[in-house]
Amino acid sequence: MLSIVPKDTGWIEVICGSMFSGKTEELIRRLRRAEIAKLKVTIFKPKIDDRYSKGHIVSHNSQRIPSIPVSFAKEILEKAGDAEVIGIDEGQFFDLDLIDVCQELANRGKRIIVAGLDQDYTGKPFEPIPQLLAVAEYITKTLAICVKCGNPANRTQRLSRQSERVIVGAGDMYEARCRFCHEVYEEDE
Repeated sequence: MLSIVPKDTGWIEVICGSMFSGKTEELIRRLRRAEIAKLKVTIFKPKIDDRYSKGHIVSHNSQRIPSIPVSFAKEILEKAGDAEVIGIDEGQFFDLDLIDVCQELANRGKRIIVAGLDQDYTGKPFEPIPQLLAVAEYITKTLAICVKCGNPANRTQRLSRQSERVIVGAGDMYEARCRFCHEVYEEDE
């Protein structure tokens, strides 16, 4: 008689949206619930994001949870160890290897939860989040409130005219805007 043993299944969850929409807050909530369930949780963040803390992911409303800062997505594979649940904050700051890293970990039976911006400050897709959305089993799109009109906001407004795609900042440099109030500045000549 042939016996079929179910294989451990893993999956990818992506929490995306604009800045100030509660992505990190939701990530922390899910990770804390996994810890309450006595699952082994390991959390990663990009080394370049040291706005609030070098060794924690921190939400804009000051919720925090310890994390491991890494420079490249492949380091997550090396440092995940025997974690059952792996949290990754600010996924947009990682290289495209993040997609393969998440796929490999999910294929090993891990639950992967990634939070990140799905659009850059110009409103264009912010890699690698769109690619992760395509392969994720669960997707949560969070919305902020537009600071101009109060409508639901899904864009991040950069307040300076700097044109580099990645500038790590918070409320001093960015605010949430709806599609109608969002402005993309022309490059200064």
